[in-house]
Amino acid sequence: MLVLFTALTFASSPSFNDEVLPILSNNCFACHGPDAASREAGLRLDTRDGAVSSRAVVPGDLDASAILQRITHDNVRKRMPPAHTGKTLTPAQVDTLRAWIQAGAPWEGHWAWTAPAEVAPAAGDAWCRTPIDAFIKARLDAEGFTPNAEADRRTLARRLSLDL
Repeated sequence: MLVLFTALTFASSPSFNDEVLPILSNNCFACHGPDAASREAGLRLDTRDGAVSSRAVVPGDLDASAILQRITHDNVRKRMPPAHTGKTLTPAQVDTLRAWIQAGAPWEGHWAWTAPAEVAPAAGDAWCRTPIDAFIKARLDAEGFTPNAEADRRTLARRLSLDL
């Protein structure tokens, strides 16, 4: 049942920023992160170049990816993260890393460095007064909802007073 759930959950690649990065950050970066003074084994997992060039992550190849071999190792002394850190990966986290590597280990940049893309508003109707209304109406339609009738002045004043 768990395998079926995992397969359905990761029909597409797990989001690096939302799912994979938190796992690596919480469990790996203390020893294999940006701080050269505390980095162990010369392995850097906080950059794609560091993870791929060391063959810790081999995009699309689960068997060749050393990270999977180490986090699932039978020998506790060789398993990562080390026991002395008190950290362990859950089966769901291992499945997330496995699905991410299988999907080619796509590495997303930080959202702040992504240029915003202009999105044209959907075609509106009489309900829409502004381009933002067209986006709202499109989402309401997609969810199967209809907009409420316009509120009268008394109701709007009441809502304003409740907000303030």
